[in-house]
Amino acid sequence: MSLITLEGLRMLPQMRESLDAISELKEGESQRMVAPMDTPLLLLTLTIIAFGLIMVASASVGVAENRHADPSFFLLRQSLYTLLSIVIAYAALRLPTQFWGRIAPLLLLLTLVLLLAILIPGIGHKVNGSTRWISLGFFNFQISEMAKFAMVIYLAGYMVRHQPRLVRFRYFLRPIILVFLFALVLLLEPDFGAAVVILATSLGMLFIGGVKLLHFIGLLLLALGSAALLAISSPYRMQRLTAFLDPWQDPFNSGFQLTQALIAFGRGEWWGVGLGSSVQKLFYLPEAHTDFVFAVMAEELGMMGAVALIILFALLIYRIFHIGYLAESRGAHFGAYSSYGIAIWIAIQAFVNMGVNMGLLPTKGLTLPLVSYGGSSMVFTCVAIALVLRLSSENSAIIAPPSDTREARQ
Repeated sequence: MSLITLEGLRMLPQMRESLDAISELKEGESQRMVAPMDTPLLLLTLTIIAFGLIMVASASVGVAENRHADPSFFLLRQSLYTLLSIVIAYAALRLPTQFWGRIAPLLLLLTLVLLLAILIPGIGHKVNGSTRWISLGFFNFQISEMAKFAMVIYLAGYMVRHQPRLVRFRYFLRPIILVFLFALVLLLEPDFGAAVVILATSLGMLFIGGVKLLHFIGLLLLALGSAALLAISSPYRMQRLTAFLDPWQDPFNSGFQLTQALIAFGRGEWWGVGLGSSVQKLFYLPEAHTDFVFAVMAEELGMMGAVALIILFALLIYRIFHIGYLAESRGAHFGAYSSYGIAIWIAIQAFVNMGVNMGLLPTKGLTLPLVSYGGSSMVFTCVAIALVLRLSSENSAIIAPPSDTREARQ
């Protein structure tokens, strides 16, 4: 705890600069787009979102009719979430990338406070045994989605400030303390999936940033060991693990979700049973419009539809990495590291969700980015992509990046 407190004290000057950055953000600094943004990235994002809306409409029709007597209930809400996300992303698009670096410590602190707040009885909203949301009336705000974005931009700023020193163990350890603190709080909800995504994304970013391979491998082994210990120490997680290894051993209880997902893939074959014709979504497959929307899509559109979506995600992730590479080549290191982190985050979450649906990984409560039903995930994924689009605009304008001294202050 003393190490965590010490790291918190070190963050105080950065938080003061975060407040200064907010106060200095005037109409002039909001800035119109300095050059056209990356069209392929924008089109890929909108295509995946449209794909998601179609599949949410199809996958949710049965449960919406049963729970709300309105087959379009979840589609209408997801459409509103998407519209809200686009509006917020447009506002984020007008902010210079260095602004995010300056407010990152304050955003991370706010996220930690909210994560702790939802553990207080009466504040956190419980769904299916997990307390991960704050209810805003019409909208349940999932703080872990905000945590993913906040951690990425904080680590990007940290890597800029300490780039030459990341090879030293103590400079590698400092951000890891914060990452493990966030993971611990997420596990108290419990939200094992979000903790895994944040930890894996952070390790990936630090590896790209140049940490020693020995330090990286050591921490990776520690993380894997901790995950294994958490799995075997909790009957609930152990049950999920054993169900993953052999779901057909108990297909009507612990293995129910996975067996139904596998049946959906089997029914879809190459070309699917047709859009809207899924049987598994009709109360066989739990959470068909959220965690298991990919399985419904595979049933209705077949292997070809599943492969098409995987290709779209691969192109999206490649494009984000490419924009980050261009930013790094012109010296905009904060934007580059942020892009790398966003690409890793989306890649890991998409891989885990698809892997769970296909029986390659144990069941986790993770959405498929830009596709699954859920407002918080859509909002923060769109904001993250807006940051990358803004960076692509700055790359296209060939604007000199902020000076090293300005970035060093982040």
